[in-house]
Amino acid sequence: MKAVVVHGPDDVRIDDVPDPTPGRGEVVVAMEWGGICGSDLAYWRHGASGTAVLEQPLVLGHEVSGRVARVGPGVTGVEIGAPVTIHPAEPEGPLPDRLAGRTNLHPRVRYFGSAALRPHTDGGFSEFRAVRADQLRPLPEGVSTRQGALAEPLGVALHAVDRAGDVSGRAVLVNGAGPIGALIVAAAKFRGAATVIAADVAGPALRIAERLGADEVRHLASGEGLPEDVELVFEASGAPGALGPVLRATARGGTVVQVGNLPGEPAPAALGDLVTREITWLGSYRFVDEITDAVAALRAGLDVDPLVTHTFDLDRAAEALAVAADRTSGSGKVLLRLDRDGRR
Repeated sequence: MKAVVVHGPDDVRIDDVPDPTPGRGEVVVAMEWGGICGSDLAYWRHGASGTAVLEQPLVLGHEVSGRVARVGPGVTGVEIGAPVTIHPAEPEGPLPDRLAGRTNLHPRVRYFGSAALRPHTDGGFSEFRAVRADQLRPLPEGVSTRQGALAEPLGVALHAVDRAGDVSGRAVLVNGAGPIGALIVAAAKFRGAATVIAADVAGPALRIAERLGADEVRHLASGEGLPEDVELVFEASGAPGALGPVLRATARGGTVVQVGNLPGEPAPAALGDLVTREITWLGSYRFVDEITDAVAALRAGLDVDPLVTHTFDLDRAAEALAVAADRTSGSGKVLLRLDRDGRR
């Protein structure tokens, strides 16, 4: 089968790799769609994503969907041809008692398309992928596999919104309207936020945020500043330089949920308002099982299709990565068509 494999910085290839065979408790999924994420871009551009450094070739991709193609021994209740998305996390070992229920914080997790552990964990940008049956999330009638590929990043957004508590009736600011920020806009509105303001330096990103439900947008590159005294803020840019303005925009006693990945090395940031405004600053990392909530939200009619701006076939993965990485391309979520026989 074909797979999108990163071998090092600026070195991504379409490799022929063996077709997988399902082991006990596993199924093989015929992959149909994959969404390109920031970590995929990091491995391709830098050979690393955060502290995870590429040491061997790695199949990219953790935002994926497809249909069950084969069922391994010991698997029951899974039908051939069933449309599914996949929870990409596979924790290893016990979870500390103090983290009960917070499996996203497990100290050792194998995640699709991650170089964090040795050997690395291949992702799903391939024609087939063997996966544990309990990682499958069935897609209900009315939710396509194309939409199913968005369930993983929507799960990230829902987890971030839920970290803030009940957002119904509240005013919300989302700083950074890339794919995750735009999905936070959609998730906050879905959870009942009264007003959502999206801010970004890129006009195309703000137009996507508007289509996903933003009531107001602030184009920072054109001189528009952040609003003042917003009760609840989601920082989704991951830019250290944005932290000062974001804290200043947060109302006294308000809450900031940090979703954008901050650098792993020292970086200047103005944090004084964190203290003087008594701001609650929360981190948000991946998700627990909000991918299941995401599927339910899609079934309930949450429309995230405006996020998808480009689609490419698997053999054009290098071009797809370049478009996703180029802020001038106007790209939101870039999808890869992964299936062999053209089912969409």
